[in-house]
Amino acid sequence: MGRDEHRTSRRGRARLAQTPKYAKTDSKAVEFSEEFGDHHDKIAQVRRRAAEKRVKNKKV
Repeated sequence: MGRDEHRTSRRGRARLAQTPKYAKTDSKAVEFSEEFGDHHDKIAQVRRRAAEKRVKNKKV
């Protein structure tokens, strides 16, 4: 840790680190092949499908 990491602004509050724009994502679901999935992935897929079905039924 360098000295400058402990400095604060005039108000006495430290600045929070900001995420650079190139590191931000748009929250898209990334899908991988079935052979790489484990038990938790399969449960998450079932829950996602059920949630999508509930949303679809709610809109109609």
